[in-house]
Amino acid sequence: MRIALFEPEIAGNVGAILRLGAGMGIDVDLIEPMGFEWDDRRVRRTAMDYIDHVTIVRHAGFDAFKATVGASRILLFTTKVQQSPYDFAFCSDDILLFGKESAGVPAEVADACDARLRIPMRSQVRSMNLATSAALALGEALRQTASLPT
Repeated sequence: MRIALFEPEIAGNVGAILRLGAGMGIDVDLIEPMGFEWDDRRVRRTAMDYIDHVTIVRHAGFDAFKATVGASRILLFTTKVQQSPYDFAFCSDDILLFGKESAGVPAEVADACDARLRIPMRSQVRSMNLATSAALALGEALRQTASLPT
């Protein structure tokens, strides 16, 4: 299982997700361009020394990322659908894709995904923080596939 971030804009969110990846034993794909200049210091501030315990793969764009997917499913987390991840059957090689903080993903990226899922939340709230969403989604996916670390 992997987390993929499409054009992330906030270094702190990326750092938190890298720390999540380190803690849960999953790789993180970063699909460029990013909304900040990549430097170890900015991301490490949130990821701390956990960044040394996660595999990070950077891709020049969505097409370059898609070329690495193989038979894995790409599951897009978006606010634009109703399908809940709690009513979805995950596989151990799924890729959990999250869009940029300000705009999600463009239609052509959404159309290239195998499924679209929405984390349930109160109707008064438009969306959750990217790192929070990734943690909720990954926790459920790992739970379902009996892949939680011990």
